Amino acid sequence: MLVKVCGMRDGENIRLVENLSVDLIGFIFYPRSPRYVNSLPKYLPRSAGRVGVFVNEKLGVIEDAVIRYGLTHVQLHGSEIPSVCVALRQQGIQVIKAFSVSVPDDLMAVGRYDGCCDFFLFDTSTSGYGGSGCSFDWGILQHYTGNIPFLIAGGIGENDVERVLNFKHPQFAGVDLNSCFEISPGIKDIEKLNRFITKLKR
Repeated sequence: MLVKVCGMRDGENIRLVENLSVDLIGFIFYPRSPRYVNSLPKYLPRSAGRVGVFVNEKLGVIEDAVIRYGLTHVQLHGSEIPSVCVALRQQGIQVIKAFSVSVPDDLMAVGRYDGCCDFFLFDTSTSGYGGSGCSFDWGILQHYTGNIPFLIAGGIGENDVERVLNFKHPQFAGVDLNSCFEISPGIKDIEKLNRFITKLKR
C-alpha cells in the first residue's frame, strides 16, 4: 500500500518523514494554501517520489516546477482538463488527478480522465482544495468501476489504521496523509506518523 505524505516544506522535517519509508512526499504549489511552497526546501527527498500539487495552474508553470524541484509526480487538484494530464504524461511525469467526493454522482466526473492519469485521488468535498482534516464516506467509492488505481485522502488520522486496512476495492492503492499528522501547517509529527505507518505495514 502506498503512503503519501502531503503538505511538506521544511527540509529537516522532509528528511525525517522520508526516513519512515513513505512512498511519496507532496509539495503544495497553490499560493492560497497554508502549506504553500514558495522556495526550494533545504532538503528534497531522494528515495521517496516528489509530488507537486497544483490547482488550475498554467501548464508552463507546472513544467518549470517539475524541472526546478525534480518532481516525479504532478497532482492536479482543480478543474484541469484531460489534455493537461496527457501533456504531462507525455513528458514522463506521473499524473495524479484529484476529485472531491460527497455523493456517488461525484464519481461520474472521472470517466473522461480514463487513460489520462496514473492515479486518481479521492478527497473530501470542501470549499477549499484539500487539507481540511475532514473525512468522507468511503463506501461511496464502491461505485467506482474504473481501471485507474486510486488513493484516499481527507481526514485520515492515527486512529484510522484499521479503517484503512479493512477497506477493500480492487483499485485501492494507498492513502494520502496531511493535516491530521501536523504540529503546525507544513510540519508533521514524526512520532505519530511512525506509529501509523508501522501499524499499517505490519
